[in-house]
Amino acid sequence: MAAALVAGLVLGAGGVGAAWALAGDDSDTSGSGPAGDAHAACAAFDGFDETKWGAKGKEGDIAINRYSAAGTLANAAAAGDKRYKPLAEAISRSQNRYAQELEFTAKVKKDLDKVRGLCEDL
Repeated sequence: MAAALVAGLVLGAGGVGAAWALAGDDSDTSGSGPAGDAHAACAAFDGFDETKWGAKGKEGDIAINRYSAAGTLANAAAAGDKRYKPLAEAISRSQNRYAQELEFTAKVKKDLDKVRGLCEDL
C-alpha cells in the first residue's frame, strides 16, 4: 500500500508540476515565476511534518500533500531557472529515498535537513 501511495504521489506531483510550469510565466518577481515557485516550495515544505506522515485523517493528508507540493513547485522553479535545481534535486532525493526505505530513516531525515538549509538560504 505504501508503494502505491508513493507512486501516486510521484505521478500526481509530476502532472501538477508540468501543468504549473506550462501555465506560469518567466518573471522573477515575488509570488510568480521561478523565484515565486521556489519560495512557495519552501513554504509548503516548511509546513510538512514527517511525524504526521501516514497518520489517519487530515494530518496525514496534509503531510502527503505538502511534501508533494514542495517537490512539484521546486521542479517548476528549476525548470524556469537553474539556480533552483539544487532545491528540486534535494526534495526529489528525499522523496526517492523515502520511497526506497518506506520510512523516515536517518538518511531521509538528513535529506530533509538539506532541503531546510536550502530554503533558509533563499
